[in-house]
Amino acid sequence: MLELLLVLATVIGIALIGLVTVAMTPPLMVELGLWGLAAGLLIGIPTGWWYHVVLYRTLARRMALPRRWWRRPVSLHPSLTPDEYQSVRPWFVAGALGFFLCLAGGVSAISGLLVLRFYP
Repeated sequence: MLELLLVLATVIGIALIGLVTVAMTPPLMVELGLWGLAAGLLIGIPTGWWYHVVLYRTLARRMALPRRWWRRPVSLHPSLTPDEYQSVRPWFVAGALGFFLCLAGGVSAISGLLVLRFYP
């Protein structure tokens, strides 16, 4: 059920971005999308990297981390104590925010470019 709601929210979000693109001038939408993408990269890459560093430093002190732990680091969150989780969570949220900005900016820029190309 949750997956269905996520897909529905994604489709509605993309449709709304398309409507906003038609309402705004498409070149402005492309520019805003590229700025959002750049901001997401500037926020997401360093904070995501630091999240992995903090998580590794926190857990490596008391347990051996599995091979390729960085592919699914969220699965290690239950191994954290509440205090440790509080030190890791801000970096986790900031990295997720950067990822979201990248997705939203990319979809916005692509929508603007498609409207420029195909809208009469």
